Amino acid sequence: MSSTEQIQARPQTPSLAMLRTLGGVAMLSGLLVVLVFQWTQPLIEENKRIAIEQAVSRVIPGVVSKKDYILGPDGLFLADVPGAQGEKIYAAYNGDGKLQGIALEAAATGYQDVIRILYGYNQDCQCVTGIKVLKMAETPGLGDKIAFDPEFLENFKALDGRLNEQKSGLENAIVTVKHGSKREQWEIDSISGATISSKAIGRMINASGQRMFPLIIQHLDELRTGREN
Repeated sequence: MSSTEQIQARPQTPSLAMLRTLGGVAMLSGLLVVLVFQWTQPLIEENKRIAIEQAVSRVIPGVVSKKDYILGPDGLFLADVPGAQGEKIYAAYNGDGKLQGIALEAAATGYQDVIRILYGYNQDCQCVTGIKVLKMAETPGLGDKIAFDPEFLENFKALDGRLNEQKSGLENAIVTVKHGSKREQWEIDSISGATISSKAIGRMINASGQRMFPLIIQHLDELRTGREN
């Protein structure tokens, strides 16, 4: 038998059959991905809800209950209102139903990745009352100190967030200063060796405060009574 006949005699895999097999594998893989997503999504959302509730209790003292809102230039809406535009905030109340403060999320780029926090704002003193890091990938032993360093966290016990006379923004921009040089109540004393991460916290709170604190004060009556406008 010639070499040409041997080549022709070799069994050939039909292209259509191969395509059907590959298509079936792809469809099965896609179906499994969708099923896994649908199964895990409620668990992820529930874990996120629990984490937020715990964080709210950390940044606002005396919290017993909270109500989720969307707050933006168009107004204050309950978080489950379809089509509401703005940022999500968490109004926190004590056992008597009195507004204890507002918790807000903020984010900025740190040394390695985006840092995301939840922080508390007290409407009476117009000040930040605490922060809780929700997500970060900072250097262990250095940048990650923003999450647990007692001296750094002390900055946020009563960080000045007063509004200007026009109620359009902060009276003083919230800034992070060199470690040991804090002189004003709106300044954040940075962590030595973790300046970039410390400055990220200052930038995100300042940007969030400039934008959100005027809206909170504008809708303070609705927030106190736990209703939307």
